[in-house]
Amino acid sequence: MTDQDDAVEAVAAGHRLHVPIHLRWGDLDALGHVNNTSMLKLLEEARLRAFWRPEDGSDAAPTAVFDMSVLEGGGTRATLIARQEIEYLRPVPYGQRPLDVQLWVGRIGGSSVEVCYEVFSPAGAEPQTLYARASAVVVLVDTSTGRPTRWGQGERAAWSPFIGEPIQFANRR
Repeated sequence: MTDQDDAVEAVAAGHRLHVPIHLRWGDLDALGHVNNTSMLKLLEEARLRAFWRPEDGSDAAPTAVFDMSVLEGGGTRATLIARQEIEYLRPVPYGQRPLDVQLWVGRIGGSSVEVCYEVFSPAGAEPQTLYARASAVVVLVDTSTGRPTRWGQGERAAWSPFIGEPIQFANRR
């Protein structure tokens, strides 16, 4: 990620990572805005950039604790998405500048972590528009048993500066 537009920026004071995510023309639906299923893919891309170290040795986000063995078969650990929720606030129009996907950790459990997101119009846009809020519960599992396994001190230390308030979704009872 040597391109200035594609660099993950850490903002420790705000407990957030800013991950620029480019839209693809195929992310749009017939109404001309980002399709709801495409939003899950955009969030996944932001999560991967935030938590996985690049193979090419380029700069990684301070929260990047996983190497490719967690993504590819053969590793001793894997991550699974246990739950996802998205609250759409405004349609996301197509644009050539990357969206500003902001991530933080809402909660770290024994073997799970709640990743929180807010999807904004491109950084520097005035005013910046909030399009969606989301959260994903990610569980760490042992690949030999398929059972949850605890986060290590390395993960906890890397993520602690980015712990913030979990997303408060509207209309939740």
